[in-house]
Amino acid sequence: MFERMKEDIACVKQRDPAASSALEIMLLYPGYKAVRAHRKAHWCYEHRLRFLARWISQRSSRKTGIEIHPGAKIGRRFFIDHGTGVVIGETAEIGDDVTIYQGVTLGGTGKDVGKRHPTVGNHVMIGSGAKVLGPFRIGDNSRIAAGAVVLEEIPPNATAVGVPARVVKIEGKRVDDLDQIHIPDPVAQELARLNARIDALLAMVEEPKGEKEDEDL
Repeated sequence: MFERMKEDIACVKQRDPAASSALEIMLLYPGYKAVRAHRKAHWCYEHRLRFLARWISQRSSRKTGIEIHPGAKIGRRFFIDHGTGVVIGETAEIGDDVTIYQGVTLGGTGKDVGKRHPTVGNHVMIGSGAKVLGPFRIGDNSRIAAGAVVLEEIPPNATAVGVPARVVKIEGKRVDDLDQIHIPDPVAQELARLNARIDALLAMVEEPKGEKEDEDL
């Protein structure tokens, strides 16, 4: 337990240049407090002390503004910077050395059952306000930009931006066929497809009519 506490404090000091001491982190950092509370709540959850687990998590949520379901699985050296508005769902899984910022949601879409929330790999950074929704994986060493809405799997070593999120870099190299600025509008594409289908159907309906008029002549 104490080894984990030391790790959690050390990762905050390493990633937050504003952190001046271990005592400051322990007493004043809501992200650290939320992670420590979650580790207790998750232990209770795994040992079927579900009411106590929820009580610990909800108490922590009221104090820190960070809501982590006790069922979520979180790895080592997890750092929540600032933290206000962070929500992590029940079936979310987070690897080691992950950093997330304020306003991040690791949530579900409402249409899945069982595994409903994302799996986040190791050494992932998720920027402020990003929403990751659904039971897919964010690959190791990936970066999710602030404000992105991720609705599908992100490969390892990738950078994803936008709404909906698109991969723009893999291993530091730009993905040329995915232009974040000129991404096609999916609604416009679907309308164009429907219009083309309607035109084809109209042509099929009008063709026999034209042939009948030729026979009457």
